[in-house]
Amino acid sequence: MADDIQKARALLIAPITVHSPWAALGAAALAATAAVLMAGVMILGPGIRFQDAPPVSQDLLPNG
Repeated sequence: MADDIQKARALLIAPITVHSPWAALGAAALAATAAVLMAGVMILGPGIRFQDAPPVSQDLLPNG
């Protein structure tokens, strides 16, 4: 029974993992991109409007 308790305790210990610095760099780049996009939305504001593309005058299918 003491052996089972020792096995259970060994399973409860969190494994030691080494994290990659590339993951932190990627997360920082994603956060920076989101911040720049949000700042762009705040600068442009709700009054900005983009013009729609002109309608296509030619049919897309050759047989009409």
